[in-house]
Amino acid sequence: QGVPKPFTEVIKANIGDAQAMGQKPITFLRQVTALCLYPELLANPSIPEDAKDRARRLLAACGGHSAGAYTASPGIELVRQDVARFLQRRDGVTAEPGNIFLSTGASDAIVSILKLLVSGAGPSRTGVLIPIPQYPLYSAAIAELSAVQLNYYLEEERCWALDGAELRRALAEGRRHCCPRVLCVINPGNPTGQVQSRQCIEDVIKFAYEEKLFLMADEVYQDNIYAEGSAFHSFKKVLFEMGPPYSEVVELASFHSISKGFMGECGFRGGYVEVVNMDPAVKEQLAKLVSVRLCPPVPGQIVLDTVVSPPQPGEPSYELFMAEKQAVLSALAHKARLTQEIFNRTPGIHCNPVQGAMYSFPRIELPPRALAAAKAQDQAPDMFFCMKLLEETGICVVPGSGFGQREGTFHFRWVL
Repeated sequence: QGVPKPFTEVIKANIGDAQAMGQKPITFLRQVTALCLYPELLANPSIPEDAKDRARRLLAACGGHSAGAYTASPGIELVRQDVARFLQRRDGVTAEPGNIFLSTGASDAIVSILKLLVSGAGPSRTGVLIPIPQYPLYSAAIAELSAVQLNYYLEEERCWALDGAELRRALAEGRRHCCPRVLCVINPGNPTGQVQSRQCIEDVIKFAYEEKLFLMADEVYQDNIYAEGSAFHSFKKVLFEMGPPYSEVVELASFHSISKGFMGECGFRGGYVEVVNMDPAVKEQLAKLVSVRLCPPVPGQIVLDTVVSPPQPGEPSYELFMAEKQAVLSALAHKARLTQEIFNRTPGIHCNPVQGAMYSFPRIELPPRALAAAKAQDQAPDMFFCMKLLEETGICVVPGSGFGQREGTFHFRWVL
């Protein structure tokens, strides 16, 4: 309405959409996708031969050699095989293509698995343990499926660590009014940016084994590790390193996506879930469930294949691919350090080290008059802070209340 503002543009630090914020796409991913969508480009001499070979291989796996054809409901068989090989290289454990279901981003797969696990009514209704703070997809899906949300709080004082005693508290409380069946873990964390230790993952697996819980491991930020001493350990790798009885009994679904990591290809909507130790009869129902949506988007499946099967040393695209990947990850690591340093120099803001993912979740101390002003406007105090930040600086962030937080604490989520 022409009211002057003290800024010229809005800085959108509110959503993990890398390319909307200027991250450059990885050339090889886009070349292979372009070739598959417009095969006439195969005659173009400026596109490297390894990208063309990859496109021909993928097109041969599509119905009618066209990316416009439906694929099998769990995804193109060739891509599922490539995902299985990627998982074998990552974990040192055999992976079966038949246990891998491609999806419309990780979100779609998470909702499918929750649908599969939710049943009962009243005290027998499925309870789902989720971390607080959490990625709101979980609370939304749980509400939509009329399941019961059971909160376990991450320990902010210990860099958002997952605490075993807190898991037991949430489980015991849940058992009073529902039937807890599922335990969700987000690692690296969204919105909290922590990376769980190997010991922590082992403890969670033991807990799931003892309490007969189905484990859902959201691992979409596995490429995004920044802090000295932090490392990504997949739940599957730890599960099999622990050996029997855990590796034979604990049911696990783990998720990955092309939207984050170094790829940032959110709009292509590609991802997968791998299921481990799932009863064959239940897996049959999962296959039926995913067939309802016909198939995941084919361009997303193509990008996923290039991510799990990237250019190899000696291939024409290898050096550029590695340089671009490294540039994205080192820029994010630099921003992670910068974020925690600057927030911790700012009065009234405390920020844990950003160990991984793409976010920090700083705590804000608000003075009594700000709390009173928020109350007068009927706003949550962190929402009041975020609106003031937007009005006065043009910086847009999401209040912590959107993700859940301990009573009496206030935060906001900042996207690197």
